[in-house]
Order: sequence, then C-alpha cells, then structure tokens
Amino acid sequence: MSQEKVNRYKEEKANRKQLLAKEKRHKFFMKICGGVIALALVCWLGYSVYDMATRPDTSDIAINTTALDDYLGGLEEQQ
Repeated sequence: MSQEKVNRYKEEKANRKQLLAKEKRHKFFMKICGGVIALALVCWLGYSVYDMATRPDTSDIAINTTALDDYLGGLEEQQ
C-alpha cells in the first residue's frame, strides 16, 4: 500500500506541470465564456430598453368632436 502511494505521488509530481497548465487553460476558458455570456446579456438588455424607448406609438385614440363642430358652426353663423 505504501509503495502504491509513493508511485502515485511520483507520477503526479512528474505530470504536475501539465496538470497545472491544463487547470490554468480551463480557468482562462471559463473566464472568457463567462465574460462573453455577461456581455451578451448586457447587450440584449440594452437593445431591449432602446427598442422599447424608440418604438412608435401605435395606439388608436377616438375623439368625439361634435361639441367642437357645433361651437365652430355657431361662430360661423354669427359672422
């Protein structure tokens, strides 16, 4: 059992440089992916806010102008 531990330790020590490089690449890749995802979310949120702010008003408003027409008609009759 002890010899197995010694052999395993020697193997890990021999490959330590490669393992550390692999972990470093993995951490770097995760940081890049996280940054890209965060940037995509911020851009999407900004575009959504911009789109809502610049969207033209498409609501229809119905106005009853009979009172105004009657008033203007009365003014024309007086003149």
